[in-house]
Amino acid sequence: MKIIFLKDVKKQGKKGEIKEVAAGYASFLIKKGDAISATDGSVQRLKREQTEKALEETLEIKECQRIKEQLEQLQIKIFVKTGKADRVFGSVSTKQIWNELKKHDFVIDKKKIKLDHELTSLGFHNVRIELHKEVEATLKVNVVKES
Repeated sequence: MKIIFLKDVKKQGKKGEIKEVAAGYASFLIKKGDAISATDGSVQRLKREQTEKALEETLEIKECQRIKEQLEQLQIKIFVKTGKADRVFGSVSTKQIWNELKKHDFVIDKKKIKLDHELTSLGFHNVRIELHKEVEATLKVNVVKES
């Protein structure tokens, strides 16, 4: 019997996948709510939903590309306290970068800011921001001595 998976089922199929399974197992999955019978109407509805999802994904990627262009033109300054020989106390955190981005009207999830290394020295540093799984921006951060 052909079914459409509504959820990921371990070692059987992924959400949205159409697969042929034994009638008893199909009945079990349908009762459990993990699948539906693959009729002509349900297959068409699945294809329509997948097309809509792909369109939404494309629009989201375009929006992330636009934000990426803006971020890569931006250069933010983070002021830090320093000690002897201009050594930075601690390091610049993602929260500090996030707060500075917020001041420039960028609403980005703090978890998407990726530091490849700790920002523990004065000067310019490149910071990766994962806007989408396919779009990554590079932000220039200038770590400056607090006066």
